[in-house]
Amino acid sequence: MIRILMRCVMALVVAVAVMGTHSANAGDPLGVGFVYFSPVGDTGWTAEHDKGRLEMEAALGAKVKAKIVENVAYGPDALRVIRQLAADGHKLIYTTSFGFMDQTLEVAGLYPDIKFMHLDGYKSAENMGTYSLRYYEPSYLAGMVAGATTKSDTIGYVSSFPLPAVLQIINGFALGAQAMNPDVKIKVIEVNSWYDPGREREATDALFAQGVDIVAHVTDSSAPTLSAQRTGKLVIGFHSDRSKFGPDSQLTAVIPVWGEFYTRVTKTVLDGSWTNAPIWDPMSAGVLAIAPIGKMVPEDIAAKVMKRQAEITAGTFHPFQGPIKDQAGTVRVKDGETIPDADLYSMNWYVQGVEATLPE
Repeated sequence: MIRILMRCVMALVVAVAVMGTHSANAGDPLGVGFVYFSPVGDTGWTAEHDKGRLEMEAALGAKVKAKIVENVAYGPDALRVIRQLAADGHKLIYTTSFGFMDQTLEVAGLYPDIKFMHLDGYKSAENMGTYSLRYYEPSYLAGMVAGATTKSDTIGYVSSFPLPAVLQIINGFALGAQAMNPDVKIKVIEVNSWYDPGREREATDALFAQGVDIVAHVTDSSAPTLSAQRTGKLVIGFHSDRSKFGPDSQLTAVIPVWGEFYTRVTKTVLDGSWTNAPIWDPMSAGVLAIAPIGKMVPEDIAAKVMKRQAEITAGTFHPFQGPIKDQAGTVRVKDGETIPDADLYSMNWYVQGVEATLPE
């Protein structure tokens, strides 16, 4: 009997201790966790997210205390890291890669008092929301720059995976290029990776060997920029302004601007207005931009791109404004219509002029 009583007392002590680790005083800063799939460098996907994290901390000051965990592998490692952040008392956790979706959902089910935000996913819970950016908008502008600059009428594209979010980006780019040059074709090579400098370099060099004079990419290394600089060709960067790696080759770049976003969403947790409604922010929210247009682009072309950017931001122009046909010539968006968000979310086709084959 005494032994049973002692066990009960010990269990109560442990329970109280655990509860203490998850409680916070009213004046304590909000613990905010960030999970990154790659190391924090000076350019690229994770670098831009971490810039946003730093801007959020600067904006909110003593109200928040952030912790990052970088270079987290998908699967069991991600599950362990997310659970540890939750167990350590972080009340808001951002998981910044599609590959963390299932692990985020699992941990969200274990910690209903913690808010989770997962990037680019489609699964949610009462305490787990999703967020993304409309990358196809600045990609359309970058396509305009490329379409007006190409001399070969053929532009290369190094792709990661044939996901709807990626197809939106490539199709938006193609439509922008064709708006400036209807004869433009887009050759696509997939590297089946978000970040693989070796494969990205090989794909870029292969596209240049096929006669393209500009390469764009939706991957995360600077390899395409370095290849373009080395070979005297041109490039459209992605995720960061990579002009320091290609001062003579980068025409522009598609850039996320995460500081405003992370500050805004974290504020909703602080003031109690957070919801799990999906967020898909446009350029008008101040979360997306293109890098300064390179000196090799004529001023009148740059002016046209800036004019179109203003129209996109104002909501008077949509990159997927019909008529739009797919590779087979089938009308996907009728003249005078704009593609619905539901069709963008599920996009599984390329626009006419893109030379690539999607898996069955």
